[in-house]
Amino acid sequence: MKLIIQIPCLNEAQTLHIALAELPKKIAGIDEIEVLVIDDGSRDDTVAVARKHGVHHVVGFRQNQGLARAFMLGLESCLERGADIIVNTDADNQYNGADIEKLVRPILDGQADFVIGARPIDTIEHFSPVKKLLQHLGSSIVRGVSGTDVADAPSGFRAISREVALMLNVFNGYTYTLETIIQAGQRNMTVVSVPIRVNGDLRPSRLVRSIPNYIKRSMVTMFRIFIVYQPLKFFLTVSLFPLALGLIIGARFLWYFAEGNGNGHIQSLILAAVLLIVGFLTFLLAILGDLLSVNRRLLEELQQRERRRRIEASLGPAMAIGTGPRTSSLYPDPADRRAATPSA
Repeated sequence: MKLIIQIPCLNEAQTLHIALAELPKKIAGIDEIEVLVIDDGSRDDTVAVARKHGVHHVVGFRQNQGLARAFMLGLESCLERGADIIVNTDADNQYNGADIEKLVRPILDGQADFVIGARPIDTIEHFSPVKKLLQHLGSSIVRGVSGTDVADAPSGFRAISREVALMLNVFNGYTYTLETIIQAGQRNMTVVSVPIRVNGDLRPSRLVRSIPNYIKRSMVTMFRIFIVYQPLKFFLTVSLFPLALGLIIGARFLWYFAEGNGNGHIQSLILAAVLLIVGFLTFLLAILGDLLSVNRRLLEELQQRERRRRIEASLGPAMAIGTGPRTSSLYPDPADRRAATPSA
């Protein structure tokens, strides 16, 4: 059983060595533990620090692509290196590395496919009251959409099995946390939460630059999640308001018309017609969105099969673990990133 711990990094030279020192070297039931760093276009010595502290693999992008794409690159790289379980953690040492064993245990015991580390949100001192509220709100929305019972959906401290990694896709460029849980839940994967510990804040969050920005991006992310994963429910719900209002106003006009007073209420007839048309068009969007959702799921199944075929071919008879994914920029030698990549 092989575990690979992936760590997305963007200019983490000051904190990466602290996070690496906290990672477990042995876990009961795990034969191999390797560490993979995803360099998301760092301009400091992140890669050199990773090499110095014995990281097994480094992959990355020449330019910053965002956390979501870095996460997906990590999954692809871990799969092509033969990972049976993948753990994702942060380079700022936010999460307690010793709790990785808590994350992988439900997968090893056959009780889960996807494990999320649930932080003690209400007791984290550097979280503002607004951020705590948004964390709980985001988790409740994800629970409703995914059909899971995840306590801390925005947590990036998570363990996933090979099967889950093969089927995940991330369309949102801001973060991967919410969308991946929804996908796993809709594919009937077993998603569970385990309580984990957190460490002190070493640096400000890069995802939460300001509370207004965090609120705006969180709302956009949640709105997009509804449209992508629940189009029928979303557009049907939206269509109910203009349809109901249009019927009420139309019935009011017919009442006056039946009493012979219809000439003074033509505006109501026009408004009712507009509302009914808008409601009907939104209803058609619900049907179209549902058809597109079915097509998306079929394409995801085809992609999963292709991933499996490609990964099995890359491992092959020779078990070519460590040869690296064909879809990424790699740093195959123990040189600093700047030595391997021409300067811009």
